Amino acid sequence: MTANAKPVLFGGANDVVLAAGATAVSDPVGLVLPDGGDLVVSMYLPGPTGPLSFHRNVHATGYVGDRPTNSVFLLTGVDVPATGRQVIAVLGDSITEGVGTPDNANLRWPDQYAARFRRRPAVANLGISGNRVLLDDARFGPSGQSRFDRDVLGLPNLGTLLIFLGINDIQQPPSQTDPARILQAYEQLVRRAHDHDLEVIGATIGPFKGWIRYTDALDQVRNDVNAVLRQGRLFDRLLDVDAALRDPADPARLRSDFNSGDGLHPNSAGAKAIALAL
Repeated sequence: MTANAKPVLFGGANDVVLAAGATAVSDPVGLVLPDGGDLVVSMYLPGPTGPLSFHRNVHATGYVGDRPTNSVFLLTGVDVPATGRQVIAVLGDSITEGVGTPDNANLRWPDQYAARFRRRPAVANLGISGNRVLLDDARFGPSGQSRFDRDVLGLPNLGTLLIFLGINDIQQPPSQTDPARILQAYEQLVRRAHDHDLEVIGATIGPFKGWIRYTDALDQVRNDVNAVLRQGRLFDRLLDVDAALRDPADPARLRSDFNSGDGLHPNSAGAKAIALAL
C-alpha cells in the first residue's frame, strides 16, 4: 500500500460478500483528489469466483496480478462529492467509450468536454462499445433503454442526460431500417428522464462511410433520423455530432483529420470537435 492509499471498508469491515447481481457500496474513503486526477482501485479476491461482471474495454490499463488489461472487473463506479456541481450522464456507445482515441490519454470526448470547465460540470461516461438504444445484445450487453434505470438514475446529483446512441441500431446486425423505431426509443428515454426532472440532450448520428458495414441504404436511415432530430421537438437540446464530424465534400464520411482509420470512430481531434460542439 502506497503512502497516500486508503483502505476501503464496508460497514467498518475490510471485506464484503457480494450477492449475484447485487451492488455493494463502501463506506466513505476520505481521499482528496485534484480535478482530473487519476485514482487507482485495487481489489483482493480470496478464491475463484466464476464468471464476473466487467466492462470489456475502458481504454485505460489496469492489472490482474501482473497481467495488464483494459477491462474493469467488479467496480461499477466511484462517487465523488462535488459541491455545487450537477452530473451529466452520457448514455453512449463506443464513440463515447473512447474507441479511436489512444489508451491512457483521457482524450475521449467526455474527458475533453469536462476538461473545458474543470469546476463544472461532472461528467459520467456511460459509453459501452456496441451499445444500442433498442436491442439488448449477448456480446455488448443491455440496450440503452434496458440499462437506463440502473446506469443513469443510479447516479447521485444527476441533472442532465445526454443520449448518444443509434449508429449500432443501424449498422450492427440485425440492422434497424425503420427510423421511426429509433426515434420512438429516444422519445421513451426522454419521457423517463423528464419524469425525474432531468434535462435531456440528444445527439445526431455521425457519418460512417468507409466502415465495414456501411451501405447507402443504411446511411439514408441515419439521415432520416438526424433530419427529425434537427427539427428540435424531441430533445431539450441537441448536440449535432454529424455536423461537427462530417466531410463537407462527402457528408457521409468523417473528415479525414477526424477519422481514426475505420470510417466510424473519430480520433482524438474528432473527439475534441464533439466536445466543442456541446
